[in-house]
Amino acid sequence: MLSERLRGWTDSLRETVGRTVGRLGMSPNALTLVGYALNLVVMYVLARGHLRLGGALVLFAGLFDALDGAVARATHRTSTFGAFFDSVMDRYSEATALFGLLLWYLGSGAYFESALIYVATVGSLMVSYARARAEGLQLSCKIGLMTRLERVVLLSIGLMALQVRITLLALAILANLTALQRTVHVWRAARQQASAADDRDGLRAVQ
Repeated sequence: MLSERLRGWTDSLRETVGRTVGRLGMSPNALTLVGYALNLVVMYVLARGHLRLGGALVLFAGLFDALDGAVARATHRTSTFGAFFDSVMDRYSEATALFGLLLWYLGSGAYFESALIYVATVGSLMVSYARARAEGLQLSCKIGLMTRLERVVLLSIGLMALQVRITLLALAILANLTALQRTVHVWRAARQQASAADDRDGLRAVQ
């Protein structure tokens, strides 16, 4: 995934930025809320039809979203609730930005684009849900063509280039393909887990 590679490339930079921002005294959870507030601004800008400005703000808000985790790690303030809260607000942030775009297209009578936004939103949520549910079953599920980082970058570029229809079509297709990809991955992992358990049981029976 692009997101995993980017984390590896920017580890030292994110640590430095995290320490710097941490000195300002803001908690990671407060930064999470500020990141969501930025996405409310994105929603308003897109709902008014300022697509290029909205695209730039989508990218800025996406970069800001990464600050809470960087600050938490740099200041040793990581917590179970913080990780949960960050994930929940990431989902709200993405849906909020797309809702602004939905309002614009509904107001313009562009129902095809509106339908694509709905499908893209469902796909995006299912990508995240598939990973969360898999990890709840103790199965790793970090694979995927279109994770949050890729979706943010694609939406931002598409808006700034005013190629929104093709961007929404790509988001709708690729997000749902990623959810399917993760489903197949978990199916295979679960089969391997069950097979390994059967082998262990068979070995115990022989012994």
